[in-house]
Amino acid sequence: MTSSTKKPAKQSSKIGLVESDRCSKTRKVVVPNLSTHPKYGKIIRRRSVLHIHDEANECHLGDLVEIVPCTPVSKTKRWKLLRVVKRNAAKAFQAVEAPATEA
Repeated sequence: MTSSTKKPAKQSSKIGLVESDRCSKTRKVVVPNLSTHPKYGKIIRRRSVLHIHDEANECHLGDLVEIVPCTPVSKTKRWKLLRVVKRNAAKAFQAVEAPATEA
């Protein structure tokens, strides 16, 4: 290995849930994050909403996806789709969170 060749930098990937698939080749992905409050120590739920580039339109609403950063595609798109981890992952979460209503 010579000094001029470098190892490729490891890309930081994130896993999130597709929130919107209205636009062609663009998806809105929500990445949840848990952090502790610096003073009180309480766990705070936060989320990042990222716009990703999906060239083949392969992911849809409710899919769990893995994304990686890329060069800017547009004003808001800075991420691209790496793979679809699980299809229709949000349906299981909605069934648990939905309150039981009796008529």
